[in-house]
Amino acid sequence: MKIVIITGISGSGKSEAMNVMEDLGYYCVDNLPPEIIPKIVSLGNDSKGMLDKIALGVDIRGYQFLKEINNAIDFLNENKFEYDIIFLESENEVLVNRYKMSRRRHPLSKGENVIEVIEKERQMLSEVRKKAKYIINTSNFLPIDLRNEIISIFNENIKNTGFLVTIISFGFKYGVPIDSDLVFDVRFMPNPYYVDSLKEKTGNEKEIQDYVMNSQDSVTFLEKLKDMLLFLLPMYIKEGKNHLVISIGCTGGKHRSVTVSNIIYEFLKEQKYNVFKKHRDYLN
Repeated sequence: MKIVIITGISGSGKSEAMNVMEDLGYYCVDNLPPEIIPKIVSLGNDSKGMLDKIALGVDIRGYQFLKEINNAIDFLNENKFEYDIIFLESENEVLVNRYKMSRRRHPLSKGENVIEVIEKERQMLSEVRKKAKYIINTSNFLPIDLRNEIISIFNENIKNTGFLVTIISFGFKYGVPIDSDLVFDVRFMPNPYYVDSLKEKTGNEKEIQDYVMNSQDSVTFLEKLKDMLLFLLPMYIKEGKNHLVISIGCTGGKHRSVTVSNIIYEFLKEQKYNVFKKHRDYLN
């Protein structure tokens, strides 16, 4: 079981980091009092592999934080659990601006000057910081920068970060799916509708697929579309997008669009993407 503890200076991006860990397939528990860590880890260890990756966002608000976090780390060491600690921090001025923009106060604040509270927190966390394997200063980070940093640290395959591709075949006569991110028009391909023996069949059947793809234009289009998707999908993941809807349309949504959607679906599965397909209009 792999365990990641995320902590650090309040306002440095812990919540965003936890979102990234969730996308990486970790079971996440945020704002966790340190004394609960052994219980969560033991639960995961007893889950028979169902919880093989756990990310814990540790909250500093408890007055016994230092003692509790040290006890939790001792527990992990004594039981030989594999774990990493990520410590997030930012410059004081950046943190003050973030609190102003969010209109939220520091979790330790009881009316004191914000800088004083931040410095107090730094002192409280100084021992934990020394134990961290990764220290990330987010002063100049956008959320996407923190995401990329964490993904690079854990060397995760970006195809498996929770990114989902939905492929929809449709007929233009019934309208373009309103949730489309990318729309491809395949009405230039050979149309089985005009062949009596094929008219009532769909792109789920081999006869239709062979007819549609028996054209150099169709073959060339598929090659270029595959190349485009291999380029685009990692770019969307890098920008933090977690769901992409690709809509492929022909006139009625029964033959050509279904054929191409099926081919692209199988292709992306081979590339290890999480992919779902829907033939919206093929029964019309």
